[in-house]
Order: sequence, then C-alpha cells, then structure tokens
Amino acid sequence: MKLYNTLSRTKEEFQPLNDKVVNMYVCGPTVYNYIHIGNARAFIVFDTVRRYLEYKGYKVNYVQNFTDIDDKIIKRAQEENVTTKELAEKYIHEYFKDADNLGIKRATVHPKATEHIEDIVKFIKILIDKGYAYVVNGNVYFETAKFKDYGKLSHKNIEELQAGARIEINEEKKNPLDFVLWKAQKPGEPAWDSPWGRGRPGWHIECSVMSTKYLGKTLDIHAGGPDLIFPHHENEIAQSEALYGQQFSKYWMHIGYLNINNEKMSKSKGNFFTVREITEKYHPEVLRLFMLMAHYRNPINFSLDLMDQANSAYERLLNAMANLKHLLTVCKERELNEEEKRIVEKFEEYKKEFEEAMDDDFNTADAISVLFEMAKTANINLSGNSSKELVKYILDMFLKLSEILGLFYRTVKTDIDDEEILALIEKRQQARKEKNWKLADEIRDRLREKGIILEDTPEGVRWKRM
Repeated sequence: MKLYNTLSRTKEEFQPLNDKVVNMYVCGPTVYNYIHIGNARAFIVFDTVRRYLEYKGYKVNYVQNFTDIDDKIIKRAQEENVTTKELAEKYIHEYFKDADNLGIKRATVHPKATEHIEDIVKFIKILIDKGYAYVVNGNVYFETAKFKDYGKLSHKNIEELQAGARIEINEEKKNPLDFVLWKAQKPGEPAWDSPWGRGRPGWHIECSVMSTKYLGKTLDIHAGGPDLIFPHHENEIAQSEALYGQQFSKYWMHIGYLNINNEKMSKSKGNFFTVREITEKYHPEVLRLFMLMAHYRNPINFSLDLMDQANSAYERLLNAMANLKHLLTVCKERELNEEEKRIVEKFEEYKKEFEEAMDDDFNTADAISVLFEMAKTANINLSGNSSKELVKYILDMFLKLSEILGLFYRTVKTDIDDEEILALIEKRQQARKEKNWKLADEIRDRLREKGIILEDTPEGVRWKRM
C-alpha cells in the first residue's frame, strides 16, 4: 500500500512503526460554529482512510481534537453573551450530530485543548529550558531560527516563508516567523495559571501536546486540510521535534482545496455552505459520495448541479442494492451452476480492483467506479432464477466494500408503516397518470427521506427499506 507523503512529495510504501497498529492524528474543528463542507471533506476522507486501514487488519488509534479556546471562540461567546465553555460545548454537540449523520466514526479519543492545560504548560517549560522558546511580557514564543529544519514540510526556506507569510507585526518577537506558544491574558478573556502569568495556549501547541500524549512521540500519520501545511503543521513539527529530538510524524496527508462554483468559499461572497444546510437538501451519504468521487489530493469544485449528479449516482447504487435485497426474498436455495461460478470469479476480480485502487494512495474515485461496475454486472446477470447463494455473496461483497467508503451500512430509522407507504405509492401512481411529475417526485423524495426506496418496474412499483 502506498500513500503520498507531503513531507517527501512522493508516494511512499506505507510502513507504520508497528506492523499491527496505526497511530493517526487528524486536526479537528475549532468549535465556534457549525462545520462547513470544506471541513467535511477532510473528515470524510480521513475517516475513509481509517476504515480502509481497519479493513486491511490494522488497529487504528485515531485521535481528532477539538480546539475549544481561541480568538474566534472568545469573540463569538461575547457576541452570544455566553461563556467560551458553553459555546464550545454547544458546537461540539452540533459537530457530532453532523459527523454521525455523515457516517464519520467517532475517534478513539477526542481531546480538548482546555482539558490539557497542565500538559501544555509542561511542554512549553521544557522548550524554554532547552533554549527553543523565550518569554516576553507573559507571552511565550517559539524561536524558529533555533530549529534548523524549519520549512521542511512546506518545502520553503526561511526567506521565502518570511516573504510569503501574512504575519502581524509584533515587536515582541525576535523574528516575524516566531510563533506564540502561550498568550498572556487580556481583559475579559478566560485564562489559566502558568509560570509566566495567567493566559491561554496558542493554537499550534495544543495539537503537538495532545497528539504525542495519546499516540507517542512519533506518529504514523498526521492529516488535515491544505491550509494547515503552513503555518500550523510546520509549527507542530518544529516544537515537537525540538522537544523530543526525533521525527514527529512519518507521513503527512493533506486534502486538496474545495471551491464553490469555481470560487473560493467565502461568507462575503455568499457561497458559504455548512454541512447542516446541504444535508437538509440531500441525503448525507450523497454528500459523502460526492466528496469521495474525486481523489482526495485533487481540488474539487462544489455546486448544487454537481450534487444533483452525485445524487443520481447514489440512487443508481442504492437501487442495485435494493434489487439484490429483493432477489434474496424470491430466489431459491440451490448450488451454483457453471455460469454463476464465472460470475463469482468476476466479482472476485472486482474486489481485487477495489483494493488495488485503495492501495494506490486511497484512490476512492477508482474504487467507486468499481462499485458501479459491480452494480451493472449484478443488474444484467441476476434474476429471480438465480441461486440465493450467489445473490447473498454479491450483496455481502457490495455492502462490505461500500462500508469502507462509509456508504449503505447504516440502518435508517423510519417512523412510517407499510400502510402509509402503500398509500403514498398509490398517490404517486395517480400523480404520474395525471402527468403531475412535480408531485410524483415530491412523494418519491419524501419516501426516500423516510428510508424507503422505490423502483419502477414493468410489473409495477417495488419498494424497500434502506
């Protein structure tokens, strides 16, 4: 299995420190608002990476943090007249609602910055003692000039970084690239005790502290969005390797940028979408499928037209699965004939192709193409006369591979009974006879939201619960 390492800018053979365990850290959200679809791409992609590693037999220790104290949280809490803790807890709760909806598995640990202040203070104290950090007026800064490899992740030298970085002028710093480890308290801000006075941690330090606390001094994989390469991940490397004197992470993974209608997502441009907004219009798994239909390192463009296309693709896969489930109820138990044995061999080839795609830097785009080929082959070759054993074999494989992508594995809870379903189907059929396509589509969508899939066949309408 190979993955692209941002650090080396090459695809490398994946060799974790332990051949049975993968220690993986993903930078989580700053919890002052609902997560947006750019956040969602990262969380969906790395959840899929985790799922595939588990499929390959690894135990994955997966840590994703919550940044629950920073300038944005403080500002938003003041605007809402609540404490920073109350605001953060609210949006952590909302994050889990969105993440669960998207099929993103809970991390092994979800640490919070404010619950690790003591660890952060100890970490900073050692950096000061080692000569890598300095104190000015209660603020503590990391001295980047002392770390000779600074810039190795972004592949830029110090001069390039100074020219390209947007860094506020701060006369306290020895160098414009020096970054804050501890911020002295300002009036009205929450603060904690430290040897340098009351204050709070800087953003970069929390990830170094929490990742190494739960995963060890050297991680297997550290992952996040492309905007985190510099300065966040660059600074994590500097402070962590300065403290421990060894490699911080073997592999660095970063997703491509997400644009909206070919423009950068921005609230000021009115093209900003939260996950909550999109999943009110589309099934959450449609958004997940959309995010995985491109290779994770490629930039992707988001639009409602493209989501409609993803929705159509999702329904094709869903209908294939519903058809397989229907065949299970009508096919008879018998031994496979020669033609069915050849079909089994074909599906074993599909499984191999799926794994080869995922082994090649988690190429979900090609893996999804394999699912469509499986669906097509099943639709062409299976009927009510097929062996139940063959149908079950194909359905089990389809579901197992789909689950790696986080699709079709959840049971949708529904509060609709069979009588109501049949009544709505009859109403839809009447609308179709009257050529009232709008109403017919609305009924179909309503049933889908309830977890009911309709399939129009020459024999009439078939329906299945997801």
